[in-house]
Parts: sequence; C-alpha cells; structure tokens
Amino acid sequence: MAFDLKKFIGRFAEEARDHIEGLNRGLVELEKNPADEENLNAIFRAAHTIKGSARMLKLTAVTELAHKVEDALGALREKRIAHSRELAGLLFRAVDALSAMVENVAAGEETPPADVSLCEALSQAAEGTLSAGIPHAEEKAQADTGEVSGNQDKPAAGGAACHEPPSPQLQKSVPAAESIRVKAEKLDDLIRLMGEVVSSQNKLKQRISDISALEREAAKAEALCVQGVEGEAFLANVQSLHLGLKRLLSLTKQDKTLQDVLTAEFQEKALMLRMVPLSTVFDPLHRLVRDISDTLGKDVDFEVLGGGIELDKKMVEKLSDPLVHMLRNAMDHGIEETQVRLASGKPGRGRIVLSAVHDAGSIVIELRDDGAGISTARIKEKALAKKLLDAATLDTMQEPALLDLIFLPGFSTSGLITDISGRGVGMDVVKRNIVEDLRGTVKIETREGHGSSFSVRIPMTLAIMRILLVSCCGRSFGITTHSVTEIIRVPETEIISVVTRRALRLREEFIPVAELGDVLKIRRNGTRSPGLLLILIVQVGAEKIGFIVDALYDEEDMVIKSLPGHMNNVRLVSGVTISGKNEIINILNIAALMEAARGANETRGMQQPETAVERDINILVVDDSINTREIEKSILEAYGYRVTIAGDGIEALEKAAEAKYDLVITDVEMPRLDGFSLTGRLRSDSSYKDVPIIIVTSLEKDEDKRRGISVGADAYIVKGAFDQSNLVETVQNLIGKGKDI
Repeated sequence: MAFDLKKFIGRFAEEARDHIEGLNRGLVELEKNPADEENLNAIFRAAHTIKGSARMLKLTAVTELAHKVEDALGALREKRIAHSRELAGLLFRAVDALSAMVENVAAGEETPPADVSLCEALSQAAEGTLSAGIPHAEEKAQADTGEVSGNQDKPAAGGAACHEPPSPQLQKSVPAAESIRVKAEKLDDLIRLMGEVVSSQNKLKQRISDISALEREAAKAEALCVQGVEGEAFLANVQSLHLGLKRLLSLTKQDKTLQDVLTAEFQEKALMLRMVPLSTVFDPLHRLVRDISDTLGKDVDFEVLGGGIELDKKMVEKLSDPLVHMLRNAMDHGIEETQVRLASGKPGRGRIVLSAVHDAGSIVIELRDDGAGISTARIKEKALAKKLLDAATLDTMQEPALLDLIFLPGFSTSGLITDISGRGVGMDVVKRNIVEDLRGTVKIETREGHGSSFSVRIPMTLAIMRILLVSCCGRSFGITTHSVTEIIRVPETEIISVVTRRALRLREEFIPVAELGDVLKIRRNGTRSPGLLLILIVQVGAEKIGFIVDALYDEEDMVIKSLPGHMNNVRLVSGVTISGKNEIINILNIAALMEAARGANETRGMQQPETAVERDINILVVDDSINTREIEKSILEAYGYRVTIAGDGIEALEKAAEAKYDLVITDVEMPRLDGFSLTGRLRSDSSYKDVPIIIVTSLEKDEDKRRGISVGADAYIVKGAFDQSNLVETVQNLIGKGKDI
C-alpha cells in the first residue's frame, strides 16, 4: 500500500510555523546577546527540526534552505564564525524565505526552488567568508527589471534551485486545517464535567417520574371531584398533591442551583479551550521592531510583559493589526533619533514596553514609549487645516478629546508621509478593530518630551458577554456593560440646551444627551410619563454621551450571536441574543450609536463641509525610467486621476508652467534636474507653494528623507517598499479620491 505523505502536510506546516516564529524570536535575542548559548542552541534545533521534517516529506527546496541555515548557525554555535549585523540580516532573509515556502506548502501551491544566491551566501557565512553586499530579493528584482513593482505578490524565493526541484507529487491542493493546541489537563477537566452533566441527566429522569406521579394524584383528585366526593379521600388526595408539589419544587430548586454551577464551570472550561497566550501575537513583534529600527536607523529596546496571559483565539487574531499600527507609529513618530535624544538628556536608545494584565474581568494591553510624546498643538493645527473643527471649538476641547482626533481616517500629525507611517491610515484601523470588532476601549496618555502610552481594554472573550437589558419605546435592547460608566436618574428640568445639543451637567462636566429611541428612529406610542429620566452614560475613548431609556430590567451573561451576512450593513446592531422568554434581543453597537447621535445633532463648532463637486484631479508624474512612470500612470488612472508624465526635472518645470497640477510625484535621481531641486524650484513658485509633492525614490537613508523634508516634500516613498495601495492611499490622503470611472 502506497504511503500518502499529503496527510502530514498540515501538521508539518503548523509545526514549521512554530519553529519559524522561534527562529525569528531567537535571532532578535541573539543580536542583543550573541553569547547566549542556550538561545543559540534553541534556534539551531529549530532549523534542524524544519530540515528533518521537510526531508521526511520530500520537500526538497525547504530541506536545502533549512540545511544552509543550520550550517550557518552550527558554525556560529561552534565559534568558527562571529556574530555580525550582516550575518543577522542574512539569517532573517533565509527565515523569511522559509516562511514563504511553508505557506506555499500549506496552501498546496507549487513551492519555488530556493534562491541560489541566498544559498551561496549562507554557505559563505558558514565558512567565514560572508560578503557584505548581498542584495535583497526585492532589490535584485528591481535591478534586473529597472521597474517599480505594482500590486503584486512578493515572491517567496526566486532564482534557480540549490539542488534538485521540489517533488511534484506534493504540489496539489492540500487544505490547511485551522486548528488549536489544547493542553491535556483542559480536556481532562471538560471530560470530568461531562460526567457531572450525565449524572444530572439521571436526576432529570427522576424529576420526570416525580411529575408523572403527581399527575396521577391530580387525576384521582379530579375524578373524586367529578363524582361529587368531597370527604376524607378527596382531602387526602389534595394534601398528597400539595406535599408532592412542595417537595418537587424544593428538589427542582436544588437541581437548578447545581445546574447553574455546572453550566458556569462548563462554560468557563469550554471557553478556555479556545484560549491562546498573547505571546502568539506579541512575539512576532520583536522581529518587526528590529526591521523598523534598522530601516529608520534608530536604536530601540523592546520589552514584552504578560505574554503568558490567555485570550480567545479569535480576539488574538484581531489584535495583530492594531498592535502593528501602534508599534510603527511609536517607532516612527514617538522615538526620536539618537542625536536628538542625547541632546535632550535622554539615553541614546529608545525604549518601548508592551504589557498585558488582568483587570476586573478584562485584559488591559498597554504600549508605552519614552519618545517625544504627542503634540496637542500639532493636532489642533492639522484639525484646522483639514477643516474638521473651528479654532474656538479646538481651544475649548480637553486633552483626551483632542488626542482622540488622531483616530479619524486620514488624520496624521506627521510632517512627512513615509512607507513606515504618516499616511493617516493606521490609527483609524486601531480604533475600528478595538472598539467595533473587539468591543473594547482605547485610552491615550501623553507628555510632550517624555513619551506616550496607548492603553487598550478588551473583554476576555466575545462569545459570552455581560449585557444590560433596557427597554425603549416598548422594545428591548442589549448594551454591553463595559461601555456603560454610570446609570443615573435625574429630573427632566436638569437637561439643558448647549448650542444645538441637549446636555446634562454632571460633576462639573457637560455630557451630551440623546433619546435612544430618536437615535434608533423608533416612533414612541404616546408620551413618556412625567418624572425622573433614566440615563445610561456610555463612553468610547474620551467621548461620553447619555442615552435616555424607559427602563432597566436585567443584567446577565449572555451568548452573543453574529448578524447574518446580508445584515452586516446594519451598523447600529453588533449582534443578537436570545432571552429566557425566547425573545430575540438586538445588542447595540455603542460606537456606531454615538456616531449616529452626533449626526442627529451636529457636533458643537463642526464646520459644514463644502458641497462636493466632481472634478478632474490632475497629477504630474516625473521619472526618467519609462517603465516606472508608465506603471505609476496606469495605477493612478485606474483610480480616476488624470496623469501627465515628464522624463526629468526640466521637462516637469516646463509642463508645470503650462498648466496647474493638483499634485506632483517625482523621482530624485534624474538627468538635468534632480527631484530635490525640482521640489525646491516648485516651492519657490507661488502657484505651487501649497501643492502636495510626493517623492518616490530608491534613496532610503535618513539624510535623504531629511533633505526631502527640507525642500518641502509632503511624502517620501521608498521604491523598495512601494506597492499600489501605498501610492494610492498617500495620494488620496493628500488630495482626495479621483473621479469615478
């Protein structure tokens, strides 16, 4: 009988991912402490295990590359070679290539052969003759084609094979199983509880028998009553029936208490099966910090605390994007350059701490840095420039409300947009994922010159949540308790009018107030009875609002069910639950509800947007590479922009004199007039003083970016990190969307 290796592919991919994660984490630690022999042994074993497992499954390309990594680590472990920044970069490249190969294997796709130049470089490293000028895969591709790649998938590893190609019989569709590892003791607890549940089922059978006996007693009493017999026999039957009911009620209450205990424990243990440690999302961030610090030229110490705390797997998966965006912003905008830190009396190395703790049934995740902090003055300046609020309103806003403005789409305080951050498309993702998807909150604290902290509070699971049940206009609704900060009753006379909104003064704070029924657009039958108003004070971030409801009638843990696919556009409802009376209750989305309440009564001081007029947006693209400018032109035209191209700076100046463009995109290194000089010349022209200019170049050194800032560029995109979405998002952030086509 033939041995089918495909059955083991899923398990191989799952284990290989764990080993690759260990390699990334270990290589980061190795840079900090090259003398740590225990860590070096661990990552050597990880490479060795990947090699052995891949060889068993005849995954030749994976085997060969893992073998080369093992050889280099072996030479390092045996002290035949010394650790260096170049060696670390090479090993990280190899781990990335291995990761891409493993994902190809897991998806059942053809695994490309290992990059011959990478294999040769690893062999040289193992022999102590590492070359310092090995190009990255992306750089090599650009050097070969002279083009900027569009929205294409990055190759896992290109080039010819080190040895023979991978075995073709395994390159068929093999679905990657979505699985989770569960500790044996958790399963043991669940099996024990199952035994208790089976035991309680036997008690239920006995209760049914007891009810049947009582039913027979009731039938006898009924028969005597029909016969007109009301003597001792009838009385005895009634007394027996009453005593039986009393006994049954008592036993049923006991069973209910036991069932509650069992259900609660069963619920807890079942949910624990889906819990995974936060380290699964925290640990890969070490590599991210290392790569970004290398790109930015900043020295950063990154510390993780509380990685062992467990959270629902579905929630951990949704945490990845918000953490990445917050970390990128902390490193790019928060942590200063070494010279700046030293000049201000700080240590040359920046420090970022990511921590997690349990707190009152929730998980609090905090990202703290010792950087420059967030400038509220800069936030006000940007808000005014984007016409989000007027100056009078901004001057009266408290710091927490001002800081919350950074969560608006397209909002960034950065003076320059780069491939790392500054496009204003990150922090809005943080708020959407944390508040809307994870039912959590985000709190910002900052001190200019000393650093910032982002504190995220989320429930431990979304499967079961504490729900407050309220009544409004004759209907029942559910609100998650973590959103409610206070429940009060006040006379209607205490509600005052502030500009265009109703508000309540509570402990020297004005809190906007809205009728929940009005926000939900539910018509009330009749008028509310006079008396005290019941108000739920809810909070998201720094913003509070009070919703007037009719009654509060329960609070309990409830299972939340997601809305069906065709109802995903119903933003005011985040899910549904079933009450004990078999009634479907809508769970309200507090963030969307607050937004709807703002729309019903325009926010104080908010300026009315200008009437949108569809118009052509003209862009000038300047690059001496025909391929590059044609690719950029085709991308932008696909998004509704009108594009004119120029081959160098002089031609660009001539075209800029003939027509007014809404935005200019320029390369740097060009004949006759380079991009820096072109930017400076345009800025000296009154017609182009405020026109956004984007520099797209292969120059990625900090001094080049600083020069881009000094000559007046609004964005700086490195070609090595270029992709279609990066360019389009930057353009849209600076001048808006193009005309529909």
